[in-house]
Amino acid sequence: MSAVRLGGATAVLAAWMGAALLMAAVVAPAAFAALPSRALAGAVVGRVLPVIFVAGIVACVIAALLGHVPNASFGRARLTLVGLGAAACAFAQFGIAPRIARLRAEIGPSLDALAVDDARRVAFGRLHAFSVAWMGAAMLAVGVALVLYFIALARSRA
Repeated sequence: MSAVRLGGATAVLAAWMGAALLMAAVVAPAAFAALPSRALAGAVVGRVLPVIFVAGIVACVIAALLGHVPNASFGRARLTLVGLGAAACAFAQFGIAPRIARLRAEIGPSLDALAVDDARRVAFGRLHAFSVAWMGAAMLAVGVALVLYFIALARSRA
């Protein structure tokens, strides 16, 4: 039974990691390269990110529930890492994203119309960097957790 649970937890985390990597490495860069304006690209990315963040929270909770096997290899570390992943996604989605949305509404349709040193543009850049950093932190935590889940899964089958 523990191999099935560990396998399920691993699959859920791997699916989220794949989606997050696709978003970061393909969707966002493609949107900014292919769409006619940065504002439109930002709107597309801004619609996809909440799905990624909420899915990250859900995946980490599922992995924590499935992957909690008493006395399993790296059990506490796995639980801590998926907790960190969920927390990072939650903070990005519910702490940073609303602030970005309020700022975007205040700025209007074109961030690029603002002077480079405009306080709102600087604040947007800072919040964007925080959002990227929290997504990166979630991906790092889940990536390390995945390695530990794979090790535990291999040991449970041996």
